[in-house]
Amino acid sequence: MNKRLPVEGKYRPPRLKRFALSLPELMAVIAILAGLAAIIIPRVANHTEDANRHACDTYQGEIELQVQLWRRNKGSFPAANLSDIGGDPDYFPDGLPVCPFDGTSYTIDTTTGTVIGHTH
Repeated sequence: MNKRLPVEGKYRPPRLKRFALSLPELMAVIAILAGLAAIIIPRVANHTEDANRHACDTYQGEIELQVQLWRRNKGSFPAANLSDIGGDPDYFPDGLPVCPFDGTSYTIDTTTGTVIGHTH
C-alpha cells in the first residue's frame, strides 16, 4: 500500500523518475560526435576519388576487351575515337562509357588497341 504523506495539508504526488542529460553531459556528447565527424568525413571524401579512379581503370579494361573482340570479328581495329564500335549495340549496349574521374571520352591506339591516356 502506497502511503501518501500530506505536506502542509496538501497532497504531494510521488516523484516520477525521468532520464535527462545535464548541460555538461550534453556538451560532451556533442563534442564526441563532432570529433567522430571530423575523422570520418575526410576519409569518405577520399574514397570517392579513389572509386572514380578504379571505375576509370575498369572502363579502360572493358573498352580494350571490346576492341579486341571487334578486331577478331571484323579483322581490324575500330576508329581511334571509338565512333564505329560505340554505335554497335553488340559491343556497348548502354553506350560508350566516359571517364568518371574527369568526364572525358576514351580513345584508343589503333595499332595496339589500348586506351590512350587516362593515367589518373
